[in-house]
Amino acid sequence: MNTNIEKLYRIAARPARLIIGLMSGTSVDGLDVALCRIEGSGTGTKLTLLEFETVPFDETMKNAVRSVFSKEQVNLQRLTILNPWIALQHAAIISDCLERWNIDPAEVDMIASHGQTIYHAPKSLHHDPRFGNATLQIGDGDHLAVATGIITLSDFRQKNIAAGGEGAPLAVYGDYLLFSKEGEQRILLNIGGIANFTFLPADLDTRKIFSTDTGPGNTMMDACMLKLFGKAFDEAGAVASSGKIHEALLAALKDHAFFTQPLPKTTGPELFNAAYLEQAQERSGTTNMKAEDLMATLSRFTVDTICQAIRQVVIGQPVSVFASGGGIHNDHLRKQLQEALPGYRIETTADLHINPDAKEAILFALLANECVAGDPATWREGNKGMPAVSMGKISFPS
Repeated sequence: MNTNIEKLYRIAARPARLIIGLMSGTSVDGLDVALCRIEGSGTGTKLTLLEFETVPFDETMKNAVRSVFSKEQVNLQRLTILNPWIALQHAAIISDCLERWNIDPAEVDMIASHGQTIYHAPKSLHHDPRFGNATLQIGDGDHLAVATGIITLSDFRQKNIAAGGEGAPLAVYGDYLLFSKEGEQRILLNIGGIANFTFLPADLDTRKIFSTDTGPGNTMMDACMLKLFGKAFDEAGAVASSGKIHEALLAALKDHAFFTQPLPKTTGPELFNAAYLEQAQERSGTTNMKAEDLMATLSRFTVDTICQAIRQVVIGQPVSVFASGGGIHNDHLRKQLQEALPGYRIETTADLHINPDAKEAILFALLANECVAGDPATWREGNKGMPAVSMGKISFPS
């Protein structure tokens, strides 16, 4: 037997595994590195977060990713050379983290790498009848495995698409394993660049579980802050909270077919970007707005579209909302959410003993664990976008 296959077999047979989960989202601000001890698999999974760090990207890394991110046309040579280069940057970050944590790389069983999303193209976005759903993440798994000496699982989204999903959001799988609670309906809300949530029914029926994007999270607000103030984000929502909502612009922003499509659905910065905002401002005659009013309106746009999607799911039913992602640090946004959803319990995943900043990286560690040690039958009859498959391509160090 190939020694790598034999090693993977031994890892799969162990009662617990040490897995590093990696996540770099559409905000392109840094790499989340979560060292997890995962015991068991499926609904018997027990996870302990041993270490976590978000390592900020330097300007060289940010500019490299932004040169190809969410653009219909890019330099193909640059895209090609970035694929291994990004993996090597991630490998260096992992090595630095393990050194700071005093952990020998040989102790780590696997790396679960999300990679860097470059373009997300569900059929609902590209509208070309000849093609289906598609997505592209770069940061090659083979380079990551060789550079770290650790078995690496990567490119998780492709199997989901191949089996009939849209490749996003994948959080639904990990949310089900970690956060389901019999007798309580839950919404696991993630406010990243794009906002999405997982619905977990009280009866734990996998046919009712689904995950959906709701629209923009932080992506449009962050882009405006960078353009108008030279800052990466609106800290605590201070700028937005000092402005006034412009109703005409808000209506124009919400006037898109995406918001009337049935759940679940996916989207990305390919749609909700600077061009989208400019077009909405032109239609509403608001091209000369104060910066503070623009930010206030964009914040309300995010809140309204999140709430609209949640209300489609839980009309007249009690539900608990647990949030994660960068948006939870925006005090103004969280206050607006609570005001827009009176009577709802709105907490963060910290109340479920999971660091909300680490959640996305943790979820990919869970996917890797399921791929190696789990059983697709765990998902039984999944809802649309949640096919019963194991995800992740396996790369060996040698």
